Amino acid sequence: MLYVNDIFYSIQGESSYSGYPCKFIRLAGCNLRCGYCDTKEALDIKNSKPIGIEDIIKSTCSLGSAGVKLVEITGGEPMMQNESLELMNRLIDLNYTVLLETNGTISLKKVHRNVIKIIDVKCPSSGYSKEFFFENLKYISINDEIKFVIGNKDDYDYAKNFITEYSLGSHKLIFSPVEGAVSHKEIAEKILKDGLNVRLGVQLHKILGLK
Repeated sequence: MLYVNDIFYSIQGESSYSGYPCKFIRLAGCNLRCGYCDTKEALDIKNSKPIGIEDIIKSTCSLGSAGVKLVEITGGEPMMQNESLELMNRLIDLNYTVLLETNGTISLKKVHRNVIKIIDVKCPSSGYSKEFFFENLKYISINDEIKFVIGNKDDYDYAKNFITEYSLGSHKLIFSPVEGAVSHKEIAEKILKDGLNVRLGVQLHKILGLK
């Protein structure tokens, strides 16, 4: 059984898969409390219900077109629930492209090699920049993505230095501005000035007014 906050169908909005139809499984419970969190309803299991893996899969497969084979496991923090690993394995077996949105504070060692991990490295404004589980850097493949949520200049500098210090320049990198805290244009101009090979993350689903 997994504590599930929501299962829904929408447009992928925040990764290199942005713009594609996607099936989302939002698990409940998180070990962090970032001030800019936009899914506060999923922070606690009180806003969820326990659902068996087979029922989760049945609900997910019934969403949208059968031809849509992109699914994201998100939260909350999915890695807080051990059975999320089995859920990912089952979806891989069903030939889904599986995205895992995670805050990187819990070991990713057991995550199926075919799962595309979107790892959120917390910057200082989150209040949790010291919580990153650095061993996870060993489990990042060329298909995975590393995201930095940028709320101010210090966050930008932290992300830029993190990339350099841990030699992440060849990976898929995303700088995602905190809505209302810093402008997308400002971050874009910094990226261009510094010549960084990173993707500017725009929350497409919010621009479209979708979940």
